[in-house]
Amino acid sequence: MSIARLGALRRLHRSGAGAGSRAEPALQLLQAGCPAPPTPPACSPRRWLHQQQATGGASEILQSSKKVLASLKREHPMLKPTLAILQAGSYDLVQEMNKKLAEEIGLHIIHIWLPEDSSEDEIVGEILKLNDDPTVHGLALHLPENAYSSKILNALKPEKDVDGVSAVNLGQLVYGDVYDCLPYPTASAVIELLENIADRSIDGKKVLLVGTAAPLAASLQCLLQRKGAMVMSCQWKTQQLQSKLHQADVMVIGSIKPEEIPISWIKPGTTIVNCSHDVLSGKLCYGHQDVKYGDLAAEEALVSLAVAIRMQNMIKTTERWIRSQQYRKWNLHCLTLHPLSPVPSDIEISRAQSPKAVDVLAKEIGLLADEIEIYGQTKAKVHLSLLERLKDQPDGKYILVAGITPTPLGEGKSTVTIGLVQALTAHLDINSFACLRQPSQGPTFGVKGGAAGGGYAQVIPMEEFNLHLTGDIHAITAANNLLAAAIDARILHESTQSDKALYSRLVPVVDGVRKFSTIQLARLKRLGISKTDPGTLTEEEISKFVRLDIDPSTITWQRVLDTNDRFLRKITVGQANTEKGFIRQAQFDIAVASEIMAILALTTSLADMKDRLGKMVVANDKNGQPVTAEDLGVTGALAVLMKDAIKPTLMQTLEGTPVFVHAGPFANIAHGNSSVLADKIALKLVGEEGFVVTEAGFGADIGMEKFFNIKCRTSGLIPNVVVLVATIRALKMHGGGPSVTAGAPLKKEYTEENLQLVADGCCNLQKQIQIAQLFGVPVVVALNVFKTDSHAEIDLVCEIAKHSGAFDAVPCKHWSAGGKGAVELAQAVRKAANQKNNFRFLYNLELPIVEKIRIIAQKVYGAQDIELSPTAQIQIDHYSRQGFGNLPVCMAKTHLSLSHQPERKGVPTGFILPISDVRASIGAGFIYPLVGTMSTMPGLPTRPCFYDIDLDPVTEQVKGLF
Repeated sequence: MSIARLGALRRLHRSGAGAGSRAEPALQLLQAGCPAPPTPPACSPRRWLHQQQATGGASEILQSSKKVLASLKREHPMLKPTLAILQAGSYDLVQEMNKKLAEEIGLHIIHIWLPEDSSEDEIVGEILKLNDDPTVHGLALHLPENAYSSKILNALKPEKDVDGVSAVNLGQLVYGDVYDCLPYPTASAVIELLENIADRSIDGKKVLLVGTAAPLAASLQCLLQRKGAMVMSCQWKTQQLQSKLHQADVMVIGSIKPEEIPISWIKPGTTIVNCSHDVLSGKLCYGHQDVKYGDLAAEEALVSLAVAIRMQNMIKTTERWIRSQQYRKWNLHCLTLHPLSPVPSDIEISRAQSPKAVDVLAKEIGLLADEIEIYGQTKAKVHLSLLERLKDQPDGKYILVAGITPTPLGEGKSTVTIGLVQALTAHLDINSFACLRQPSQGPTFGVKGGAAGGGYAQVIPMEEFNLHLTGDIHAITAANNLLAAAIDARILHESTQSDKALYSRLVPVVDGVRKFSTIQLARLKRLGISKTDPGTLTEEEISKFVRLDIDPSTITWQRVLDTNDRFLRKITVGQANTEKGFIRQAQFDIAVASEIMAILALTTSLADMKDRLGKMVVANDKNGQPVTAEDLGVTGALAVLMKDAIKPTLMQTLEGTPVFVHAGPFANIAHGNSSVLADKIALKLVGEEGFVVTEAGFGADIGMEKFFNIKCRTSGLIPNVVVLVATIRALKMHGGGPSVTAGAPLKKEYTEENLQLVADGCCNLQKQIQIAQLFGVPVVVALNVFKTDSHAEIDLVCEIAKHSGAFDAVPCKHWSAGGKGAVELAQAVRKAANQKNNFRFLYNLELPIVEKIRIIAQKVYGAQDIELSPTAQIQIDHYSRQGFGNLPVCMAKTHLSLSHQPERKGVPTGFILPISDVRASIGAGFIYPLVGTMSTMPGLPTRPCFYDIDLDPVTEQVKGLF
């Protein structure tokens, strides 16, 4: 790259003693990466002055960049801005300059070298790796001239493109977004030199770009036009080239002039800037002997200026990266609803709304492009790295939606959750997030249906929400059953092989070497064996290592399936001849009852999940000691199967507000809440004034109690408000109304006004309010209104709720009106969230297991006392001896009554709560007592939901899901 004035009568040539003598000091300048000493070389004073101006400009840019970077590092001590330069071909002086100038201002620089003949796909592959590398903040290309294809340039991630060569950055430059783009450094250097060194203004001058290719040509044209220049562009072979050359006041040359173009075509006095690839690559001996574009000193100074501008761009890229990592205000575009009357089916409503593309939604709520993994058009996994990025961002308000003791039909907690966030965000302009569990396909195809909400308050697309989603439950099924298979396989192999044979197979010789795996070394450490060389173990140590000695009668780990199938409640395994008589009775649970699902919901990181998976107790050995997944050597494999499931899934409501769908633990035998991780991420994203609304399973006596005593202990999060969902239908049932059966028409007592039934049934609502008050959290009652409810009934419930200690009680019509129908609820929740919060746990973990069970039974359920079966007492004693007595308690109880008897409605008192058995989910981190008989595998009804579900083979649309 060079610049010079051409006189009318003189001809300058490339090589010669004079040029060579002037090159030496400039070459020293290039290698040093700093201005040459101010001693005039053997050239004219004017040329020497130009050189000093060029290098001085570079020095000023570098000093300014150095100060800015030092300031950034003071503000962000962990910052290590890294520029990657991808080069194809041999190392050159420009790369040396990149390195030296980067070091001078405090940038970290890495070079990736590829052969000069590398293919386009090889170069793109390296670019994509650097795009995905979070430690690389900027990326520049240094390739052969013919390698700059659109495929390569557009592979660059725009936010890492320090040279501004990608289509996005060039487009921003073309459209005048000067603050959002980084101009090509060479183009910026040309403008700088033309203005400051050529002793002439660009404004009004005719500039000809000859042989320049994009992106240089595009950048130059935009920058020159902004300076008032009239820009023409052509190639050397262009017709009427001579005419264009004669018109030009300034020539910017992108390739060497062909010999057949006479020098006489160039107008005398023209300023020429050489931007050919040879110059940009630092190959300074080039050109045709009949024309000299400039002296070598100027060329080198211009290269240094371009490199300095590249470093300046890198600092700007780093500043942008820092801003991108910080919390950003939402720019959410909500979707408009047009509610119909009568209200259509859920699937008709869902299908009538066009959801936003999930990447658009993600950008609106401040997620970065590399923080999501897109599944189709409307779902995306969100990376846990966001928690680290926003670790200093204050959390928003935390709202729990629970309910009174429900009818078998459910009272609409999910609908209230969705309606509330639609009201908060779409109608009150408050950031809010809904966090829901993923529904099991068992109920979806069985009797209950899905859990996407309903009416005009639901998650869309509802069929995707309810069917497969992103495969988390399938991952849990695979992991659970791998562990089950490992248990039976280990029992078989230990029973049929000697210690020596087992050891030989467990620690095989590979490539002539016998070596322990990492998980085997961990087992040796737990056994108190410090040896790492397999050849040094004694016979006794080998026996301890290879034998788990699982007692088959103590196996608690079952296989799972995400289908309601009552005939798998008891099965017999091991009946094939190959199992050699190792027959035992086992069972299948539904997939959401797996301990792995509970772990997914309670884990706080990938490392924490792996640790919890390893701690899962699957059986006892013959000495009564626990056998874990870690002992079986399967922990790493389970973590691999769960590595994607740990990421929450982003979806949206009917009004375009964000939803996290993650985990779905069984609410009877597990804690029944969506994931801690989804809540934590959402609380960061909504901002300090925003709201995260999550849902507890079943009534407040089950889901809410477990949320507080188990989930809040794990997460460390403190809820601000409990929204307690009630329906007049359920209150009438608790007041003595006839039984409510799924699939059967409601009796007239439920469709006609009956104030006495409502008043009598409010005892259950009052009790659930009291349960919430045990934890010191304000309560807002959300009365889910149906069209058969009378105004008098609605007013009565709200009045009783307020008199019973609720902060407020609000009728809600979100099912028929969307978020607009829950605005009053949203306002009440917002006010309640500003109240003083005296949150406390119900019991101390140090209490004995029996005492924790008794506290829950008496204070929450209203029992007189508990009664332990002999089996339950034995298990409690056993878990206490094993060191698990300090875990929280997760009661497995019917959700249809405060008592253990589903038929007892209202507020039963004076009953003795029977504890039939006590089991442990050590990985999840709780003990679960069984109240009465609990089924972990639902069955299908006479007429399951699947009778109505179909697929249109032409449109591929799901029919009859709801």
